[in-house]
Amino acid sequence: MTESTVTSSSRHNLAAEGDVLMTGRDDIAGFDDAQSHEWVSAAPAMPIWRISQWTVAEWFVVSQTLLPAVLLLPGTQALRFPIRVSSFVLSLGILGYMLLLRNISLPKHPARPWLIATVVYLAVMIGHPMTNSPTGGLAQVVLYLCVMSPLLWAPSVVRTPEHFRRLVILLLIMNGVNAVVGVLQVYDPDTWMPAEFSRIVTESRYGLGSVSYIGADGQRIIRPPGLFDSPGAVAGPGMFAGLLGAVFAASRIRVIYRLAAAGLALGGITAIYLSQVRTSLVLLVLMLLVYLLALIQQRRVASATAFGTLLVGLVLGGLSLAAVLGGNAVLNRVTTLFESDPFELYYASRGGQVAFAFNDVFNAPLGAGLGRWGMIAHYFFDPTNFDSPSVWVEIQIAGWLVDGGFVVLTTYAVALILTAAYEWRVTRRASDEWVRASGAVVLAANVGTTLLCMTFTPFLMAIGMQYWFLAGALFGVDEGQADATHDP
Repeated sequence: MTESTVTSSSRHNLAAEGDVLMTGRDDIAGFDDAQSHEWVSAAPAMPIWRISQWTVAEWFVVSQTLLPAVLLLPGTQALRFPIRVSSFVLSLGILGYMLLLRNISLPKHPARPWLIATVVYLAVMIGHPMTNSPTGGLAQVVLYLCVMSPLLWAPSVVRTPEHFRRLVILLLIMNGVNAVVGVLQVYDPDTWMPAEFSRIVTESRYGLGSVSYIGADGQRIIRPPGLFDSPGAVAGPGMFAGLLGAVFAASRIRVIYRLAAAGLALGGITAIYLSQVRTSLVLLVLMLLVYLLALIQQRRVASATAFGTLLVGLVLGGLSLAAVLGGNAVLNRVTTLFESDPFELYYASRGGQVAFAFNDVFNAPLGAGLGRWGMIAHYFFDPTNFDSPSVWVEIQIAGWLVDGGFVVLTTYAVALILTAAYEWRVTRRASDEWVRASGAVVLAANVGTTLLCMTFTPFLMAIGMQYWFLAGALFGVDEGQADATHDP
């Protein structure tokens, strides 16, 4: 029996025969709290530590944390560009390998045609008269393709809930360790804080002063980077550690694994508080609420009760721990979320970017050229092209409007809407209960990334690759179970 042909009736055998990773009772409550089985209760068919049997999916997940972590080593900042590029190129390389050597067909995911349309239009935009340079334009298109490529290859690799569950466990470990390191960087900076930060930060006119605050003992605290080289960057991994850790901690698995998952979730939430990235805190709470609603919709009453109770404990416990380490500055930062109207608060921080983007884009409704903002401009900008000056972009919506106008804004937005609709449909209606449970996890995680478009540029970053990887993996699992059901 291969992993791609596992059926629902065979999963108990796999759980009993496989090496144990996170085992629990076999007769626990599931979707109806009486007869079904929890998504994380049974052991994977292949234990996560058996590296010799990993697929490209496992290596991809690990690389997204380990490759950027190389920049924490002294003397590596001179190699920042190839190191950072490698984590993106790897995704595109896997797609090329799967298409050319494995002869896979592209998945029929509902977002696929819209993403392809986005890339095609951006490729045309390389010839736009306001594209800063051909090299920068090409690099911008390749970056878009790198970020979305996991959607195209993951469905052919991840075909069973067992495999998907292993990958989520691996995501929890990588993001959780990242977050815990961020907490330790505040607790003991002499040991855990990197010797060098990104020169993009240190060479700015603001230096580290704009990314630090005064702690409980009067010491200056740099917003923790975690296993990255940019202050505050740990907030992203903290979001997913908080969500995935809570998912496992509220599940009926062995107590030791529940405690470990809760510890990683607490580390994730605490890291967000200490990074003072309020957006990540708000989005994490929304992600947790989305997962809670999915549990309620699936009538998993016991799981929903446990998860809701844990949610409150983690949010308050993380704040308490962060206050001990970071002092009143942490509490003051959090209370600003409640001191004014949420819309006014958003406009003061990021809303101006939205207004600027839409006001300015009417001068170029089809796009204002490529290579004019972000990391692409930092590395490939041609300062001699006075007809194509750099543009300051902080949020994804503005980036789409600059790169491709209303065309790219529409195609990418439709791709995200269709993806969310598909994930909700899987969560509600998939014939296999394990697939429905997988859908709930992906839906909650990807909602957070989507909402980041209003405050950040996630779909030109590693977090965007994770979004499309989870979306593609869920699609592969859903299709894999449908194929298994129709097999004679």
